[in-house]
Amino acid sequence: MNKLCEKFRFKQYNSSMYYTAANGFAEAFNKTLCNLLKKIVDKSKRDWHLRSGEALWVYRITFRTPTQAIPYAFVYGVETVFSLECQIPSLRIAIQEGFSEEDNVRLRIEELEALDEKRLEAQQRIECYQARISKAFNKHVRPRSFQIGELVLAVWRLIILTHGRQKKFTPK
Repeated sequence: MNKLCEKFRFKQYNSSMYYTAANGFAEAFNKTLCNLLKKIVDKSKRDWHLRSGEALWVYRITFRTPTQAIPYAFVYGVETVFSLECQIPSLRIAIQEGFSEEDNVRLRIEELEALDEKRLEAQQRIECYQARISKAFNKHVRPRSFQIGELVLAVWRLIILTHGRQKKFTPK
């Protein structure tokens, strides 16, 4: 492998397959994306690659409980406007249509200035949400204290690949 890398001038980097913080987020996202695709694909389930863009759009504009907002708003600083709202004007569209060009520009600048504050509030909400989840999980944990000299059974597992059922890294 080293000779091949030298021949084609590739740089080789070592990486770990197991990074708990990133793996948890990736697995949660993949589960959500699969559930969205199950809802919008045809019965043949052969058009999932054509529908993945729609599923990602739905994911970006779906309200999130931990942040109390939608991801789209954190990126662009505004709420999404659906094409249906333009055809059948909602209250917010009707209000914005009455604005002049200068009013629209001023409103957009105010929204962008408030974006950092919204992101900070969302971060605080996430921390509170994580604390609630942690408290609910830790309710079932029994605290134990050990004294010096007591014998305990210590099990040291570097990477837990299976949790009682077959996973992708278990041998066949």
